[in-house]
Amino acid sequence: MLLLSAGNVNDISMAEALIEAAGPFRRLLADKGYDADRLRQLLARRGAEAVIPSTASRRAPIPYDVTAYRDRNLVERMWCRLKDFRRVATRYDKLARNYLSGVSIAATCAYWLN
Repeated sequence: MLLLSAGNVNDISMAEALIEAAGPFRRLLADKGYDADRLRQLLARRGAEAVIPSTASRRAPIPYDVTAYRDRNLVERMWCRLKDFRRVATRYDKLARNYLSGVSIAATCAYWLN
């Protein structure tokens, strides 16, 4: 599932909606931008493990599975691959539905080419 937000909105603001739409899962791999107590509590209620490194501002860092966190690079490489498509990287489209359509086509092409 893809959700589109304004460019000046934090990614974590969309996390709750994406988690609700995702269905059941065992763990969430995310970067430091998702280190929030509210998100961790939501994951705990769902019975999922939060594999999120703590930000430097936390007094007591929360431990996480470093080995599992390394798998996050697959997602990062996927986003880099999508940004190879100029239309996705620059967002020339004015309408959100057109942009999401372009992202969907680019994702399909990237999957098909690999």
